[in-house]
Amino acid sequence: MGSMIGMRGAEAGSATSYAYKASLIGSAHRFELTEQGLSWQNGGRSGLWRYDEISAIRLSFRPVSMQQHRFRADVSRTGGGRIAILSTSWQTAALMAPQDNGFRDFIVELHARMARAGSRAELTAGLGRRTYAAVLAFLVVLAVAMAGLLIRALLTGEFAGVLFILGFAALFAWQVGGFVRRNQPQSYSFDQLPRSMLP
Repeated sequence: MGSMIGMRGAEAGSATSYAYKASLIGSAHRFELTEQGLSWQNGGRSGLWRYDEISAIRLSFRPVSMQQHRFRADVSRTGGGRIAILSTSWQTAALMAPQDNGFRDFIVELHARMARAGSRAELTAGLGRRTYAAVLAFLVVLAVAMAGLLIRALLTGEFAGVLFILGFAALFAWQVGGFVRRNQPQSYSFDQLPRSMLP
């Protein structure tokens, strides 16, 4: 089912489609860019949002344990309502497959159609500013704690502990560093989408 759920691509200039499965159970989330607007279907719910009704888009980098290269777009509508579009799709109990090209093409085309419709939507990328500040504060506290453990291990001659702490710190920096770097809060325009937020 994996490739069938993926991107169908631009179709004769009329519509662009994208679909993904957010979980193993339940139906796929399906999206289509039509002349009238963004058509979406999620289980028993569906709707059609005109491009000028879309009030905001937030792009973010959201890795998970089974897929370290996952992106997300949150699309909001004037008057309420929000839908999420993910760059990965569940295929089996042990496989979450990336759909990089399909996701990127769909998001780029969505922005292009909104721009042509004269949209004044708020375009942001990364985490919210408060969330990002909380993440940075947590990392500072963690770094201070790790430094304290490292100094104590050095003073007591626990060189195995020193190696463990250094290895853990390097792994943590590699795993979390990319997340923090990519998800720095920023605004962007329709003609300059942030590359770090697209696969």
